[in-house]
Amino acid sequence: MTKPAYKRVLLKLSGEALMGDDAFGINRATIDRMVADVAEVAELGVELAVVIGGGNIFRGVAPGAQGMDRATADYMGMLATVMNALALADAMRHAGITARVMSAISIEQVVEPYVRPKALQYLEEGKVVVFAAGTGNPFFTTDTAAALRGSEISAEIVLKATKVDGVYTADPKKDPSATRYDKISFDEAISKHLQVMDATAFALCRDQKLPIKVFSIVKPGALKRVVMGEDEGTLVHV
Repeated sequence: MTKPAYKRVLLKLSGEALMGDDAFGINRATIDRMVADVAEVAELGVELAVVIGGGNIFRGVAPGAQGMDRATADYMGMLATVMNALALADAMRHAGITARVMSAISIEQVVEPYVRPKALQYLEEGKVVVFAAGTGNPFFTTDTAAALRGSEISAEIVLKATKVDGVYTADPKKDPSATRYDKISFDEAISKHLQVMDATAFALCRDQKLPIKVFSIVKPGALKRVVMGEDEGTLVHV
């Protein structure tokens, strides 16, 4: 194909993906490489929004969060995603990409609040929109935030970036005989407890008929190949 397969996509990046080989935090070389992949897609004219997790930062304080009230810990995690979003947007700016960070919780001195019409306007203007702070509510993961924001902005697909190149019958690191699915239905993924995204995110995408493509963010050029509709990763569909 010479043209992208999608006009508007939602990219879900885990916080852990930003760590590279570090124990926690942000690995500069890793984030620069990811931004280079994003730039490739943006140059194709694809409208791109990103939901970022916070595990790379929260992992560093997790031992101190043991026994903490779940809602409090979740709000800490949301703030971690804001930090990651700022880092990602700054790296994009250095790469010549115009990015806007929008937060589900109000921190207006730092980032602008999430307002759906404004987000749609930014996307139509060719800006990359980075959604921070999850859904703004405790007890919901950033996977669910990706499903929610993807539905809200009428994305054609959610691109779930992981460290493995798709959905497998078992953990390929533990089971060498595990095989990768090219396609799998939402119902099958949920019934088999395939831990790619949480059940709430799967159910929301299924109900909104919003497909998910699971692919490896550490594989060079994988993001562009997915956007071009090439055989890359695993498609989770209705």
